[in-house]
Amino acid sequence: MLRALLALAASLLPLAILACGGGGGGSASKDPLPPSSLTLSFTPVAEGLSRPTVITHAADGSGRLFLVEQSGTIRILRDGGLLGAPFLQIADRLVSGGEQGLLGLAFPPGFSQKGYFYVNYTRAGDGATVVSRFFVSADPDVAQPDSEQILLTLAQPFANHNGGQLAFGPDGFLYVGVGDGGSGGDPLGNGQDLSSLLGKLLRLDVEAGVFPYAVPSGNPFVSVPGARDEIWASGLRNPWRFSFDRLRGDLFVADVGQSRWEEINFAQAGTAGGANYGWNVLEGPDCFSPAVGCTEPPDYLPPVAFYGRELGVSVTGGYVYRGPDNPGLQGFYVYGDFGSGRIWGLSRAGGVWANELLAETDLNISTFGEDESGRLYLADYSGGRVYRIDEQ
Repeated sequence: MLRALLALAASLLPLAILACGGGGGGSASKDPLPPSSLTLSFTPVAEGLSRPTVITHAADGSGRLFLVEQSGTIRILRDGGLLGAPFLQIADRLVSGGEQGLLGLAFPPGFSQKGYFYVNYTRAGDGATVVSRFFVSADPDVAQPDSEQILLTLAQPFANHNGGQLAFGPDGFLYVGVGDGGSGGDPLGNGQDLSSLLGKLLRLDVEAGVFPYAVPSGNPFVSVPGARDEIWASGLRNPWRFSFDRLRGDLFVADVGQSRWEEINFAQAGTAGGANYGWNVLEGPDCFSPAVGCTEPPDYLPPVAFYGRELGVSVTGGYVYRGPDNPGLQGFYVYGDFGSGRIWGLSRAGGVWANELLAETDLNISTFGEDESGRLYLADYSGGRVYRIDEQ
């Protein structure tokens, strides 16, 4: 996730992201791709934030944007201004800094009637990942800190690679992105270990009325001996932002690399879970370490795009643009890099994936987000601002 900003090469190289053909297979194109003909504009909509990590909405018709600060605060942006009082403040129960803190926020379908939401944070004291539910007070702009219901706790062996994304899929289930547990190179082998929830994408039924949650019967490893039922996909290092295409339901997962490749993974809507995205056998398209082994794991699904250190150091996943206006952006999966500030658009036509360089910025892009209509936003981590993205 928010790794320290590394020094890039003094001269910027032409765009050379590689895109794989097909739905995750095919050969990588090695020809540099030209910059896009699109020109993006970035309109500030909020400032004065402290290390923003999430931008999301509640799909309740209020038009509010919910902005998460890593230190444990959720702020509300409404009618063009930040509200003075926080929506939620839980700094007292988490550890913040580096790759720890308040990292995820999701509102369930029908939130306006249910009055509760979900967060993902790293717990004070031991750094464990916590997924919990909070309830809103009689004031819709203020949640109740003392209403917490803890649903899932995962011990973290190291302080980094916590993942943290929460999102409800088109199926109504809660998806949870979990990193491999940290350090470097996945020394505990969590990414490929189906008995561990680390290095995985989880799928939970938190709306079934079963506490703390139910496991969807269609999860791929239900009843597989030795495997955790909650797992939807495996082989992830540090999935820093995944999202579902609000029109098609396709899943995009950005996975931060170790030392060579940043990658975008994909699963088409309607396909069964169980994909293995390769880590730590593979990093991007390459064998990570001969000592680990170089044989593609079962159910391996290659990345649909990847880029090397000359272009960035820490991928930040985004969204497929389905908002109003901006006809040139329609259908692009827009994502960026925390270190280099570059923003790309990924698209597929005729089964072939292609990237376009959409913008070069000086922003530390920590997250993207959508509002209720599908307009796209990004957060500048060090600058404490949120920007709306449009085409000029």
